[in-house]
Amino acid sequence: MADPLLKVSGLEVHFPIRSPFLRQRVGTVRAVDGVDLEVGRGETLALVGESGCGKTTTGKAILRLIDPTGGSIRFGGEEIAQHGPSRLAPFRRRMQIVFQDPYASLNPRMTVGGILAAPYEIHRIGTTADRHARVAELLRTVGLPPEAARRYPHEFSGGQRQRIGIARALALEPELIIGDEPVSALDVSIQAQVINLMKRLQAERGLAYIMISHNLAVVSHVADRVAVMYLGRVVETAPRETLFFDARHPYTQALLSAVPEPVPGRRRARQVLQGDVPSPAKPPKGCHFHPRCPIAQPRCAEEVPLPRVVAPGHAVACHLAAP
Repeated sequence: MADPLLKVSGLEVHFPIRSPFLRQRVGTVRAVDGVDLEVGRGETLALVGESGCGKTTTGKAILRLIDPTGGSIRFGGEEIAQHGPSRLAPFRRRMQIVFQDPYASLNPRMTVGGILAAPYEIHRIGTTADRHARVAELLRTVGLPPEAARRYPHEFSGGQRQRIGIARALALEPELIIGDEPVSALDVSIQAQVINLMKRLQAERGLAYIMISHNLAVVSHVADRVAVMYLGRVVETAPRETLFFDARHPYTQALLSAVPEPVPGRRRARQVLQGDVPSPAKPPKGCHFHPRCPIAQPRCAEEVPLPRVVAPGHAVACHLAAP
């Protein structure tokens, strides 16, 4: 990808495990263990995998909501992985997030107008009158009346609250928005409305998205490319159509086999993985997936598979994936 908006290389996020008595470090949780990603301008990259695989931690590390342990994060060509708060301030305007839970992500003690005006106040943008006008325009953009600014979050439905969350993310006109499972807490009919809203905003504003999700049915409608994570590592990256019709990694194949078939009467061959997901505090040697992999070989338990290109834009981290 030429001149990506975001380029992540070798990203690591490790959390210490401490003794409850002496507070000594007794282990490490490798939540993110060497992730490489690229996102182009105006592109949607979906980051998918089982719960606990490190998707959300990866997104928060990219936004520097949590500090990475290692690796590189280049945004707009500038390295930001080690920036302090003052140097990060300009980048806060260019990268935003839509949280998963629209009931917990909005301050119940603030009016919607106060919530949407807060980014302008923090970054000292405009006068009070300017901010009121911008808030009204944001509400219209996401399909809510300007009068909603005077109400509180509890007065809205879940779908309306998520529209408010999207409006807050748009306030500072970012270039990249990370959606942390932005529709998983909503009813199915409302999910479609929110997805269509985000796609329309992307087309109008040239936004880039990282859509974090475990729902491959949703991903199939929104993503340009898909990155599949397992236990802190990206195991396969491919264009959406390629991934859904020609997945090469055994884990990706198992995930796809669990997607409900939309055609009545047609059934998909289900691949059931054996065993449980290992703990990120004690990940397996070699390929993290090998204890559950149906085609694992002795080599898989010893050597970490490096991503290799098997087709244009399609990379797989598996020793045994077909070329």
